[in-house]
Amino acid sequence: MKTTNKFSLPHGSVFLAFLIFAGGLFAAKPAVPALDGEWWSIASNPDLGKFNKEGQQPVDFAIWQAADGTWQLWSCIRRTNYPGNTRLLYGWEAKNLTDTDWTPKGIVMEADPSLGETEGGLQAPHVIKVDGVYYMFYGDWERICLATSRDGKKFERIKNERGQPDLFTGPYPQTRDPMVVKIGGLYHCYYSGHREKTATAPLAAIFCRTSSDLLHWSEPVVVSAGGAAVSRSRWHGGDAECPFVIARDGLFYLFRNQRYGKEGVHTQYASSNPLSFGVNDDRYEIGTMLAAAPEIIQHDGQDYIASVKPDFNGIRVARLKWVIQP
Repeated sequence: MKTTNKFSLPHGSVFLAFLIFAGGLFAAKPAVPALDGEWWSIASNPDLGKFNKEGQQPVDFAIWQAADGTWQLWSCIRRTNYPGNTRLLYGWEAKNLTDTDWTPKGIVMEADPSLGETEGGLQAPHVIKVDGVYYMFYGDWERICLATSRDGKKFERIKNERGQPDLFTGPYPQTRDPMVVKIGGLYHCYYSGHREKTATAPLAAIFCRTSSDLLHWSEPVVVSAGGAAVSRSRWHGGDAECPFVIARDGLFYLFRNQRYGKEGVHTQYASSNPLSFGVNDDRYEIGTMLAAAPEIIQHDGQDYIASVKPDFNGIRVARLKWVIQP
């Protein structure tokens, strides 16, 4: 498990990237995602007991189906009365993805400073299932960390040779918002980071590392940064957050967040190369949507989009369709 500050192409991905690029020359025209109906609420601002604080906000989250078929939602709750950086993870459960008002399950995870995690620094979980094991990637304020589960409900941290759960950090500070998808035999971890306002642009970026085993990760590549999305953000590190990537009809689609709240918005990109969505380059941009921190869920032949509510009062879901533009 190595940390690096180089921006080179991941080892083992050169040929993959070439094949995807070459094939993409003849890829279908990008479709544009659009809402297919109204949003429904699946979670509201939770009761944190002694950690309750006026103004607390559910933000980045993950949704997945557990081994018993139930649906799980874990969200980072920020601006709470929790010590340190105020963040923790809270969970909800439902029988069906389309249910409203999922059942609260309480605080499901807190930072462990004895393992090198920043107190109150837990951020943005993401869960995938591989060979019967659930892998949860999460941020601890400066690192991307890993926990696993057999049932998809109770997770235990996987410790490295230093006895800590981190997989990697950097190259920018505030390493966060991991999202993992398997492409061409390799797992791709997309994540965010941002630098100080005085640094050279781009100040915020989406990075990607690859792995064959989910434990050892390549050096990072900047896959998206700068461009028109910067003007949609309210702060210098907010234009490249919460990446989510899916494959569809020979193309790769990146959802990149800029704002939360009533004017919450994210930008969408389509590319034939999963390692290139544009750096100070908008050629791959296909649209925007008024939905913050989007996660795409593909279930039983239907796509769904989940988002933080505009009033920061929970999480919502809607059906998603894809429209070919004239």
